[in-house]
Amino acid sequence: MAKKKKTTTKTPKAPRFQKIKAFFGNRQTQTILGLFIMLFAIFLLVSFISYLFNWQDDQSQLEDFSNKKVGVKNLLGKIGASISHFFIYDGFGFISLYIPVLVFFSGLLIFMKGSLTKIRNSWGWGILGVLWFSIAFGFLAHKNALLAGVVGFELNSYLQQFLGKTGLFLALLFLFISYFIIRFKLTPEKIKENLPKKEKLVATESSDITANLTSEINEKQVLDTEENSIVELSLDKVEPIIEENTITETLVVENTVKTTQNEKDNEDVSIEVEQSVEEKHVVENLSDKLVKDFGEFDPTLELGNYKFPTLNLLKDYNETISVDQEELEANKNRIVETLNNYKIGIAKIKATVGPTVTLYEIVPDAGIRISKIKNLEDDIALSLSALGIRIIAPIPGKGTIGIEVPNKKPTMVSMKSVISSTKFQNSEMELPIALGKTISNETFVVDLAKMPHLLMAGATGQGKSVGLNAVLTSLLYKKHPAEVKFVLVDPKKVELTLFNHIERHYLAKLPDTEDAIITDTTKVINTLNSMCIEMDARYDLLKIAMVRNIKEYNAKFKARKLNPNDGHKFLPYIVLVIDEFADLIMTAGKEVETPIARLAQLARAIGIHLIVATQRPSVNVITGIIKANFPARAAFRVTSKIDSRTILDSSGADQLIGKGDMLFTNGNDVVRLQCAFVDTPEVEKITDFIGSQRAYPEAHLLPEYSGEEVGTSLDIDISERDALFRDAALLIVHAQQGSASLLQRKLKLGYNRAGRLIDQLEAAGIVGPFEGSKARQVLVPDELSLNLLLDGEKNTDS
Repeated sequence: MAKKKKTTTKTPKAPRFQKIKAFFGNRQTQTILGLFIMLFAIFLLVSFISYLFNWQDDQSQLEDFSNKKVGVKNLLGKIGASISHFFIYDGFGFISLYIPVLVFFSGLLIFMKGSLTKIRNSWGWGILGVLWFSIAFGFLAHKNALLAGVVGFELNSYLQQFLGKTGLFLALLFLFISYFIIRFKLTPEKIKENLPKKEKLVATESSDITANLTSEINEKQVLDTEENSIVELSLDKVEPIIEENTITETLVVENTVKTTQNEKDNEDVSIEVEQSVEEKHVVENLSDKLVKDFGEFDPTLELGNYKFPTLNLLKDYNETISVDQEELEANKNRIVETLNNYKIGIAKIKATVGPTVTLYEIVPDAGIRISKIKNLEDDIALSLSALGIRIIAPIPGKGTIGIEVPNKKPTMVSMKSVISSTKFQNSEMELPIALGKTISNETFVVDLAKMPHLLMAGATGQGKSVGLNAVLTSLLYKKHPAEVKFVLVDPKKVELTLFNHIERHYLAKLPDTEDAIITDTTKVINTLNSMCIEMDARYDLLKIAMVRNIKEYNAKFKARKLNPNDGHKFLPYIVLVIDEFADLIMTAGKEVETPIARLAQLARAIGIHLIVATQRPSVNVITGIIKANFPARAAFRVTSKIDSRTILDSSGADQLIGKGDMLFTNGNDVVRLQCAFVDTPEVEKITDFIGSQRAYPEAHLLPEYSGEEVGTSLDIDISERDALFRDAALLIVHAQQGSASLLQRKLKLGYNRAGRLIDQLEAAGIVGPFEGSKARQVLVPDELSLNLLLDGEKNTDS
């Protein structure tokens, strides 16, 4: 007994709402409630109808509701008159008669234990209908208070102030049509299907007859096969045979018909042979269909509103070449006089005036040795009293000897003049670069993609940094951010800082690095090795795509012939710019030279191009391996013939006059140019213009390179593991790809923490050792094996 009392005391009391729910859930309660609601609906309906006939007499009596001497004519007394007045006069007008109907059917559903959803739906649509009719009656007969009620009259007046009568009519019409569309799910197709179809009676009858005849014939064939005897087919009805949707003859089958007669009749039945439909074959492949439907892939679509820099960002200079006739005549006389002193006759001489240098082309007399003129270089310079005399003997492609003499008044070659030239604007090169102007005042444009690398050298203050700015400016004016990316290395830390403004447009960098422009030697080594990893990955993509270079690969990708799900993507060109290469060689040595040599030898086909500038073109800086892979070289003024031969393999750079005067060779002839001048404020304007536009979320990320820190396997203590170790292990096992970049993306980690997690996973035996550019091998096949491994470590540790 004690146990029973104990259990009864611990039994919790039912909450109040559960009692209420149980009360209304009782079937007897529902029956009584439903009956009450139905009777109340009848009460309302009678009072409403009575109010329609007696409302004028009863309206004045409602003020003395409590006075027993005052009576009303409403069949349901003062209460009925008051409720009717509230709903009809002060409420919704004549349409209030629909409210008792809703109440009655609600009570009926409760009485019959119907669905509450139907009650909610009927009340929802009913209230909307009452409001619509009230406003409509107010619109049509706004002076009749009994039709519209106060609610309909006031709403109609309010809406007409904002919509007007025409607008209110259109709104009511729209709601009326929308009700039928939503309520009955009407569509134009559904209405069209429900329209009566015009069909021929003969066709309908023929199809029925044909079906009956087919079934009878099938029945006969089954009996034939089972009994192997003559079967008599009897039909009580007369069945016509149909041919071309018309009745042509009648087949009468009697009770006793011989098999021969049936066969004869079967021969008279015509048979219609349906011709087989030839299947259509798809001629175009999937890629052609995608291009036809969606067009070629556009890599610039993400920054579709990007605007290229305008020409007004560049300065205008007075670039009119002034031809001093007296100077030309004096120089000509001195050249002729000097050559005559050495018994060298001249048959003809012609002058071509350039921005900074004038070329005198001479045709010597027959029998004069060219080497004899070549040896007179210093003598001619002495007679002309000029610095930078250079003799070209002979001029390639011409039967003349050239003597380049600097002008006394050189002309500025602006960046605007070379950028705005039609030769540059209409060029179809992959990476066009406008370096400057030749002696003949012609804009000199070259393609970096075909060089494929550029080596620049010159003494301090001779124009190397301006030349680098001219190269970058040319690419900014011609290529979209999706098409080219820059990796800028600036050991001097001040030359390329302006390009920080375009970091998220044009620059590429390592993950988890703050500055895109690299100034630290260690980061330079990691960046160069990262670009080697990128090079190997791109070559793998080219191998899978079965193409030879980046141009063919991108064309194939744009034509949608390469599936992004297989790892394919649009490959932008990457231009590596190193402003001071000698400083890197002095501080890092082989660690820099090796990846530079690898990139120079292999990267040309996959769109990675190098521009290396140095002040010191000595053999220990520009080694033979580097020179062999840099056929394109630009030499500014150097101090000695040895430096000139180091950079150009010929003399001449020591005879330049400086201030942008340069020699350019692409493995063939040496061309003298005046480099285009672009000032620091101009570069700042250009980068600000680009940087102010919408950019990518971040700079283009190069592959991660961890150097010697990867694969140390030092973290063996389980207690020192990262809090996300198990999550990282699950992610690596599910993806079956062991890389720190995967952890960075999925777990939103920094590079250092992701690297530590990789080391811990290697120590736990989940991933394999570091394998260069390849992802680490995952040693655990599935999640079950991972759980067994980690649980085993816990047991061992405990």
